[in-house]
Amino acid sequence: METFDLADLAQKLFDDIRTLSFDGVGVTRDSYGDGESATANYLTRFAESEGLRVEVDRAANLIFSLPNDDANLPATWVGSHLDSVPQGGNFDGLAGIVAGLLCLVAQKRADEASSTPLRVIAFRGEESAWFGKAYMGSGAVFGKLSPEDLELKHRTTGKPLASYMKTVGADMDAIASGEILFDKTKARAYLELHIEQGPIMVARKVPLAVVPGIRGNVRHNQITCVGEAGHSGAVPRWLRHDAMVAVAELITRMDEHWSVLLERGIDLVITTGIVGTDPAEHSISRIPGTVSFSFEARSKSRETLEGFYQLMRSECTSIARERGVRFDFDRRLESAPATMDNALCEALVESCKRAEVVFETVPSGAGHDASLFANAGIPSSMLFIRNDNGSHNPHEAMDIGDFMVGVSVLADTIKRL
Repeated sequence: METFDLADLAQKLFDDIRTLSFDGVGVTRDSYGDGESATANYLTRFAESEGLRVEVDRAANLIFSLPNDDANLPATWVGSHLDSVPQGGNFDGLAGIVAGLLCLVAQKRADEASSTPLRVIAFRGEESAWFGKAYMGSGAVFGKLSPEDLELKHRTTGKPLASYMKTVGADMDAIASGEILFDKTKARAYLELHIEQGPIMVARKVPLAVVPGIRGNVRHNQITCVGEAGHSGAVPRWLRHDAMVAVAELITRMDEHWSVLLERGIDLVITTGIVGTDPAEHSISRIPGTVSFSFEARSKSRETLEGFYQLMRSECTSIARERGVRFDFDRRLESAPATMDNALCEALVESCKRAEVVFETVPSGAGHDASLFANAGIPSSMLFIRNDNGSHNPHEAMDIGDFMVGVSVLADTIKRL
């Protein structure tokens, strides 16, 4: 690969798409919305200008390939997602799509296709920020979107997911019936390059990492604690049913349980990312009668997820009894953990060694489309790129040099599969 030329091209793609989706703070590429569609249209025009074939699957995801690609042959698939969180960073998801496209461009310019065809897929709707559900684009192709999923409401408009997917051309009859839209016999492997979304690689000064597994999660977008509102100065503690204090106690208890489990070496992270009283009635002089909050637990173990979830429900029952409140739950959502393919991971390791690049093995705490491929029985693996300042914020800072080393490793692995 002529990485010096491709590096300039990569930088242009990242810069152009950042400008296209800039929201004044970060980038906003909303799932099935204007920002995501604008990015899809830009990448389509770019790919066609390079002589690549562009198709749209029945879930409205983009598929890029060489013009002479034989669709009947099994391929190596490379992919990631088009969308971002609100006011997010420019590299989350996009880096993986650009990496795959650069591999295709290199093959096309050199007129040297890999022995196993390469197909790049750009998924719509991976982020849960917009509808409270992750993996919508990849879930659709594997028949994983339920009727309840399709009725999930957009965070600002309140319109259902199904209406947004239909607007961008998805086959909603097939998706609603759970039809599998991806032929697994046409996939020899799935590879995904992605920025690391935590601080490990930066702290260890490691530019690349091979990912052995992906955490799954169990979550509620909204749990509501219902107590009793009252005057802040007139109700003594022993007669209060304070929803805010009840929620605070629940979060504290779950944090204590988490600490104990970590001491036992159990893989787990928990988060309550949304907490709020009703803005129509909250006041500094009012005891909160209703508090809504989110709950999420992530782990590489299904058993840990289920055990911790049941522990949370038990603590809710206990606090409700002790404080005279109740907890109401919206629909439970979950994504299964995934283990990456050992042979594919080893192939990435060998490519890292050939490139003489420092690398480590780093499991993924964040979810990725690769988990759906792995759990569908398709050999899958991931390559992480070092990234400053975390992710899901405007300050993502992936170095283009690290990225291009990752692209070279990816291309070498594709060549040798």
